[in-house]
Amino acid sequence: MTAASVAMPVPERRRERRVPVRLPILVRGSDRGGEWFEERTASENLCRGGAAFATRYALDLGMSVEITIPNAPSKVEQDTEFSTHGRIVHLALGKNDRERIVGVEFTGPHFHRMFVSEATS
Repeated sequence: MTAASVAMPVPERRRERRVPVRLPILVRGSDRGGEWFEERTASENLCRGGAAFATRYALDLGMSVEITIPNAPSKVEQDTEFSTHGRIVHLALGKNDRERIVGVEFTGPHFHRMFVSEATS
């Protein structure tokens, strides 16, 4: 590895910019051991094509999960929730040794709700 290669920035692989926002999320699926789970957690960030959230379950890259994000009903949107399926594409350490941050790419419908970054509010 040369000094020049260290200075080169790593290109962003995501197609869309993630927005840091905490919304409640319900995640369902099977863990690494094949055990069914259902967990209420919150998003770390979102974009139209994916989400990141904290989980206490052992999950692996490529696994599929079902995701539900409740919507507050509005005059424009009558749906009370957004549901989709996703494939785990990123794993990172969480705030403690029992938590992992999971990045999911939506494989079902994409998220089309407008939201504002908590960093700007």
